[in-house]
Amino acid sequence: MEAERASFPVKMMARLLGVSRSGFYEWLKRTVPPDPWSAGREAVERAWLRSRGRFGARLVRAELMREGVRLTLYRVRKIMSELGIRGVVKNARKATTVADPGAPARPDLVRRNFRPAVPTTVLVGDITYLRTGEGWLYLAVVIDLCTRMVVGWSMSERMTADLVVSALDMAKGAGYVAGGAIFHSDRGSQYTSRLLADWARASDVRLSVGRTGSCHDNAVAESFFATLKNEMYSLRGWATRAEARAAVYGFIEGYYNRSRPHSSIGYEVPAERMAAFMARCDAAFAEPEESLEPLPLAA
Repeated sequence: MEAERASFPVKMMARLLGVSRSGFYEWLKRTVPPDPWSAGREAVERAWLRSRGRFGARLVRAELMREGVRLTLYRVRKIMSELGIRGVVKNARKATTVADPGAPARPDLVRRNFRPAVPTTVLVGDITYLRTGEGWLYLAVVIDLCTRMVVGWSMSERMTADLVVSALDMAKGAGYVAGGAIFHSDRGSQYTSRLLADWARASDVRLSVGRTGSCHDNAVAESFFATLKNEMYSLRGWATRAEARAAVYGFIEGYYNRSRPHSSIGYEVPAERMAAFMARCDAAFAEPEESLEPLPLAA
């Protein structure tokens, strides 16, 4: 029937052959070649929706690569443009460090070398604030530089040295602070306090500080806060501090550490990178004759 459509009406051919016109048209639909990009479009949209609209083209592509779906960055960008979707655009973060002029001088032991080969040996920290209907909520974090995993955090109504120490206690209690580790921060008064110095001495941790007001000297912590504020904080508000605490916990543990690919570690997920190292540690202890190799660095 398809070959003779140009010569004879479909209605007449259907009657002569004893078939229905609707059946012929259904068959015709099934013979149309599928769109070779439809699967790619569906995969891109699914990855973007899973991120709750946070991911741009690079993170969408990284997520697809983890699933075994191979699309070029150009193709992902084109599909996202066709679908009318985009990721969250980062905004610049203002410097808020208030230095203590009377604090003892401390060296910069990191010197912008943010790629140590082994986790738990170099950590960075910073404080930010979140607005709620009840007032400010302050958040201190501790980030492992090798894996970019947030290994400790603490929240409070007040921005004090106790806030910083609580975040470090969490990281240490979870086994993410090695003996002799470096903890790097800005020169804010909470980080140059006697309380933190006493904690570091008791915990065998070396303190390191960057320059006041220089975001580059503590770029990893600054980048995390930019991600948090653009991919969570800017998308909604909270009536209470309790709501904000729950949202921050969900963002760190449910999303950032365990789901979000990170560009600086080759688009690996921080918790997966940390787990891979810990597994290798266990294997090294089980097989003493084998040495522990450092994790590969991202290009």
